[in-house]
Parts: sequence; structure tokens; C-alpha cells
Amino acid sequence: MPAVPLMLRTGRAASARPTAPGAPLVDRFGRVHRDLRISLTDRCSLRCTYCMPEQGNEWLARTSILSTDEIVRVARLAAASGITTFRLTGGEPLLRADIVDVVRRIAAIAGPDGPVEVALTTNGIRLGEVLPDLIDAGLDRLNISIDTLDRDRFRELTRRDRLDDVVEGIAAASASGLRPLKLNAVAMRGVNDHELVDLVAFALDHGAEMRFIEQMPLDAGHTWDRARMVTRDEILSALSERWSLEPVPGRGGAPAERFLLDGGPAAVGVIASVTAPFCGACDRLRLTADGQLRNCLFSNDEYDLMPLLRAGADDVALDALLHDCIAGKLPGHAIDDPSFLQPARGMNAIGG
Repeated sequence: MPAVPLMLRTGRAASARPTAPGAPLVDRFGRVHRDLRISLTDRCSLRCTYCMPEQGNEWLARTSILSTDEIVRVARLAAASGITTFRLTGGEPLLRADIVDVVRRIAAIAGPDGPVEVALTTNGIRLGEVLPDLIDAGLDRLNISIDTLDRDRFRELTRRDRLDDVVEGIAAASASGLRPLKLNAVAMRGVNDHELVDLVAFALDHGAEMRFIEQMPLDAGHTWDRARMVTRDEILSALSERWSLEPVPGRGGAPAERFLLDGGPAAVGVIASVTAPFCGACDRLRLTADGQLRNCLFSNDEYDLMPLLRAGADDVALDALLHDCIAGKLPGHAIDDPSFLQPARGMNAIGG
């Protein structure tokens, strides 16, 4: 098999490091990586203002999207190196026609510690239609995004009148018994910050855990404004007016800081990537729909697997690029540093 050079998307040569497939994915700071987030498409059925513009989106060419065989090949190598959780994202992953097959094939993978876990993040549209097949295929966990319960506000925020479809999807997930079930909301000043308590109550009514996310500089239009971001402390202050909040210990590498509500067992989560970053315990790696490895959500460097996959490179070459990506990971995202540059890609193109 001819050698295929390892190259970054930026054109800089990556340092090939001799390693047999299966070596743990450990970066320079001792962080062991166990979570791979795989974007299946950059397309979405909504147009959320904090993520993408309503019109003028430049979608990835279909020929540049990873095939299911390519996704599974990378997933097998990642699992051999200790990845235990695969989260399927987008865009909207349920727009991928073969989503059930993707779940089934990844769920069949086993790593050194046994079968892997397959999770999915979705906007809930189409979920009622495909959820039984997803569960049958081996789906383990589910996150559903819902930023508001107000129909008019939902339409303004997403530029689509699909709130009923999202609520229907959440109801289907609740009835399925698939647990844990988590609902995600981006907290935004003047948009939904007055709904935080209502959203938690809605989640509790559906047997789910609400998770609030600080708005991050990941919109395709680069219009992020820190002043519009509702902070972790503001979220907790609002919720404390309704419930007593008790921190849950043992967070590990999880992105959400969790709090028991009135002593539990119900809880709420807060993902404070901006004001209380958790980079020191980050165990995540990302794969975009067009085959770019990213070692940080906010990184401006990508490691291109596509030439290797489509030139017939062997597993050693693919594994070397996986490890090179991890070796290049920085200690943190530096959002508060004056030199911080927002990623060129929007969230829909990176993968949640």
C-alpha cells in the first residue's frame, strides 16, 4: 500500500508518530480521551439564530460527506484506542437517511472494556417516527434540544414553526423509557431567560433532565455577543428561586455541572463553557461530517482523515492521525484571551 502523507487541513504537515493501533488517546496534559462526537451532516431542519443564518448556507457537497463504511472504520479504530462513547450529532442527524444503520453498526463495536455506548443529539423533529428503530438498533442515550416553550418565540428563534413536532418527539422519547433523557437549551438574554424555571418543570414532567448551555461563539454569522449570554451564575440564581440546588459530586469529564433539585433525585445541569470552562478534564474528540478531526470545539485546526480514507491508507496511518490530533490539543479554548479567534465553521458544520 503506498504511503499517504499525514496533512492538516491548513496544509501543515502533521508529525507522524509511530504507534500500533490501540494505544490510548492521551494528550500532553494527561487527559485520556473516551468520547468521540461524530457529525453525520451539516444540514438541519431548523435555522436557529445562534447557530446558522436563515439563507445563504453553503452546504457540504454530498461527495465530501463520510460514508457509513468510513464512519464505522474510524469508530472501530477509536474504540480500539479507548473511546467508549460515540455521540451522533449534526446539523440534524435524523436528516441522514441511513441513521438507523449508522446506529446499529456503531452499537455493534466493542472496545477493550466491552461494547461502546451510542448517544444521539437531535432537535426532536422526526424522532417519533424513527425512535423505535433507533432503540432496536442499539441507541443508549438521547439529548433533545428545546430552547423555548413559546410558539411565537420558537418560530422567531428557529425561523421555523415546528414546536409541535419537537414536543411530539420529546413525548415519544419520554414514553420510550430510554433513560437518561436530557433536554438542552441555550440560555439567551431577552429571549428565553424568563423561561428557565418553566423549562425545568417541562423536563421533569417528561422524565427528563434539563441542561442549560451558555451561548458560545459558534454561530456561522459570527454575531456572538457576550452581553447577550446568560451566565452560569445567573441561571443558578433564577433556578434557586424555585428549588434548592445541591451540587452533585464526581463530575469527571462530563460537560454539565449537575445540581439536585430539592435534594433529588431530579437534577438540572449547566454547561458553562464560557464562564466556568472545564477544559482541564475534557475527554472529547470530534469528527466532522466531511472527515475532519477536531481536538477542541473551538479549535481552528483540523486534521483531515478524508485523503487517507479515500486513498486506501491502512489502519496504522489512520490511527497515527488520530493520535497526532490528540497530541496537538491545547490546554484550553482561551475564549477570554484577547487573541481568541472564533472558529470559521458554525456549530452546524462542526457538530454538537
